[in-house]
Amino acid sequence: MVATARRSANYKPTIWNDEYLQSLNSVYGEKRYLERAEKLKGEVKKLLEKTNDPIHQIELVDVLQRLGIFYHFTQYIDRILKNIYNLEDGQDLNIENLHAAALIFRLLRQHGYKISPEVFRSFMDDKGNFKTIFYNDVKGLLSLYEASFLSMDGEGILDEAQHFATHHLKQKLNQNINKHLAEEIAHALELPLHCRMLRLETRWFIDTYERRENMNPLLLELAKLDFNIVQKIYQDELKELSRWHTKSRLAEKLSFARDRLVECFLWTVGFTFEPCHRYCRIMSVKFAVLITIIDDIYDVYGTLDELEVFTDVVERWDINALEKLPEYMRICFLALFNTVNEMAYDILRDQGFNITPHSKNRWAELCKKYLAEAHWYNSGYKPGLNEFLNNGWVSITGPLLLVHAYFCMTDPLKDKPLEDIQRHPEIIKWTSLVCRLADDLGTSSDELKRGDNPKSIQCYMHDTGCNEDDSRTFIKDLITSTWKKINRDALMNREYSRDFIKTSINFARISQCMYQYGDGHGIPDRESKARILSLVIEPIPLP
Repeated sequence: MVATARRSANYKPTIWNDEYLQSLNSVYGEKRYLERAEKLKGEVKKLLEKTNDPIHQIELVDVLQRLGIFYHFTQYIDRILKNIYNLEDGQDLNIENLHAAALIFRLLRQHGYKISPEVFRSFMDDKGNFKTIFYNDVKGLLSLYEASFLSMDGEGILDEAQHFATHHLKQKLNQNINKHLAEEIAHALELPLHCRMLRLETRWFIDTYERRENMNPLLLELAKLDFNIVQKIYQDELKELSRWHTKSRLAEKLSFARDRLVECFLWTVGFTFEPCHRYCRIMSVKFAVLITIIDDIYDVYGTLDELEVFTDVVERWDINALEKLPEYMRICFLALFNTVNEMAYDILRDQGFNITPHSKNRWAELCKKYLAEAHWYNSGYKPGLNEFLNNGWVSITGPLLLVHAYFCMTDPLKDKPLEDIQRHPEIIKWTSLVCRLADDLGTSSDELKRGDNPKSIQCYMHDTGCNEDDSRTFIKDLITSTWKKINRDALMNREYSRDFIKTSINFARISQCMYQYGDGHGIPDRESKARILSLVIEPIPLP
């Protein structure tokens, strides 16, 4: 029998073996650290209660968020923001400070309050330009810059704010300014706060905050301690996942595919970092591992005939059809079938609700999108940009991962909302589109060298005849305009919980993070390694 000729992507092996992961050990689960953290939380609550000035309150909320400890104080923060919104809405909050106005605008919008960009009108002249008096207000420029990324389509004031702040911040970098301030400006200009992965930003900001003259030692100590306590939780989760992964033997049996368990864990920390979402992280990592394998089956290893059969088996969700599949696909489908059933059992036990029909629909949808791309490759067909993106925002797996995250964080689950979510609400569509475009910017060069399908960059070049640099600029602009759609839907959406909206937005954030410097998922030993070390492996030194 002639062996089937198969392609190879020559993926690098994992750099995180089970022995190393099981050796991780942190002291921050010990009673003394947990008790100290509780004591510090009590002190912060007192600080929140006695801070009365609205400007000081909003600055405190901002610091708590950026230090990554806000989730301990949500009731206090919600009350502060509601009171400030009511003051602003009643025009009792007369702000002449650009920094304060921008900070209030950003935080209110971020938390779902419909605040108008007209709040910036008083900082502009009669021609609609920001006044020259603010050229040298670096603190105000930074806050205005960050606020401008909460904009929606048609908000010209915020477009002008972004242009104004960006221009003058870049000028400041060319001047002799404080080194630490220059680092903050450069960090913001590289990628705005609104688009950054929250937990990595927390790790960066803790170091930045420590250098500030007005640093509060109480907040800093709690931030460091909480980061290390949560890191210990992540290590325990990763050990559990590594045992599952080793026992499954998926990496061994399907050696053609990427072995990226720890990188998958980084993704899930990106969209659900809080300790309370442990179950969501665990199941999302299992699904992400399977997605990575299935993606490589469709993209690289499987023949078109095999992919047709595999897609049909997934669509029918037929465990009795295993014999139709080659051995490597049997292993993959059975692992998928068992993992979906694991989640379905957990939710049926706890809620009395059967998610299996909803889950298998999402997996079938994904495989059909993968199959369409395999047909394009095998026939040499070059889709236009719109056709590619209509398929690609689903094949990037955002809808599948986010719907399963919804299963994990929604109680009680009900048929009507799940029927609605099957139709892909806008918040899922737009955040998945950001992931698709960010992935293409980061991976298309390497994938084209392997002979893979063209991505959005090449599709746009084919549509327009432009060069690659111009196409990349267009795709970056498309990401910017898509963020405006995300912002609008996040502000207007009342169908889904704030937790789910936040998770969806975080999916776009971790996507831009993973592909910021290239293929952070496929290439394990570059930026992703450093990020995993800082978030999961190495604690922040404490006195």
